[in-house]
Amino acid sequence: MSQSQQFKVGDNAVYPAHGVAQITAIETREIAGRKKDFYILKILDSGMKLMIPTDGASRAGLRDVISKRDVKKVMDILKDPKVAVTVQPWNKRFREYTEMLTSGSAFEVAKVLRDLHRVKNEKELSFSERRLLEQARNLVVAELALAKNCDVERVQRELDSLLG
Repeated sequence: MSQSQQFKVGDNAVYPAHGVAQITAIETREIAGRKKDFYILKILDSGMKLMIPTDGASRAGLRDVISKRDVKKVMDILKDPKVAVTVQPWNKRFREYTEMLTSGSAFEVAKVLRDLHRVKNEKELSFSERRLLEQARNLVVAELALAKNCDVERVQRELDSLLG
């Protein structure tokens, strides 16, 4: 397998801000007279299809699903009493959380989930923050379910008891 093709058809991968995807095909397309290979991804949560150049996949943030060891790190982040983003007002906080979500890091996404869940318990979240919280939760749940090889409902119940 060439350096630019680390995934094969049928593999699961995580694409920043969209979540877990399955590589459904690897296709060669001609663009501006040059042949280029693309991963065809199907986002599992939404069914959306994306094309990512194989030679730019890591730059785009496409990565493997976290390991079982990293699952523990995610759970530790969710339990951690620290808060990652303390800036005010909410629009600056929103910008930082959005950057964390689009980073593609399971750990950064877990921090967004943890922080916004705590804020929600203290005060009403803005519409934008509620959407971020929901997106972070969906991303964490989908990846943990795959990494732990269990169903989504079980992970949701674990998160509910962990986050209180």
